[in-house]
Amino acid sequence: MLILSRKSGESIVIDGRIHVKIVRVEGDVVKVGVQAPGDIPVHRKEVYDEIQDSNQLALTRQSAALPKLARISSKSNSRPGVPAALTNPGR
Repeated sequence: MLILSRKSGESIVIDGRIHVKIVRVEGDVVKVGVQAPGDIPVHRKEVYDEIQDSNQLALTRQSAALPKLARISSKSNSRPGVPAALTNPGR
């Protein structure tokens, strides 16, 4: 881990594309601004951890089977509310 000292208004540049700026220091709280390209997600650590946990849960959760659709008889030439051209496309 690289540890740097920065004062209010000073910045750090990562990979030439990510700029981290110390905006303000208020007691024990440091206000940090992050400027990054739109394709690079930037999250607070606790939000990032929650996203990772949710993604892992989604991968391991067994989902219920989807219900089967009712089969439509091919003998029927019409369906209520459906134009005949759609029910009999070859005619």
